[in-house]
Amino acid sequence: MTLQWEQVIVDAADAAALGRWWAEALGWTVVNDDPDEFEIRPAPDLVPGLLFVPVPEAKTVKNRLHLDFRPDDQRAEVERLLALGARRADVGQGEQPWVVLTDPEGNEFCVLGERRS
Repeated sequence: MTLQWEQVIVDAADAAALGRWWAEALGWTVVNDDPDEFEIRPAPDLVPGLLFVPVPEAKTVKNRLHLDFRPDDQRAEVERLLALGARRADVGQGEQPWVVLTDPEGNEFCVLGERRS
């Protein structure tokens, strides 16, 4: 049996708005913007992607799964994401080399520091 990772599903109050935010944040391409699912990928034929689906309930607890990103310049990337509408978050991480942010709907993600050898 062979499995290929296709996408991560993200519940959203406004799937299209959140999907557009992530598309801009990541520089990814919108491949589907139907009312019931908004999908972005690194390129149209490249997976995995992110699929945003509308849900009626609001997010109330810390995510059980989150995305980590490793930029070339952590400080510059954090500032860029904050300017796009991300917010800093405290999920009990304490002093760490990564920065925890949330997207406009409160989903946590981390911006990592430089990779250590």
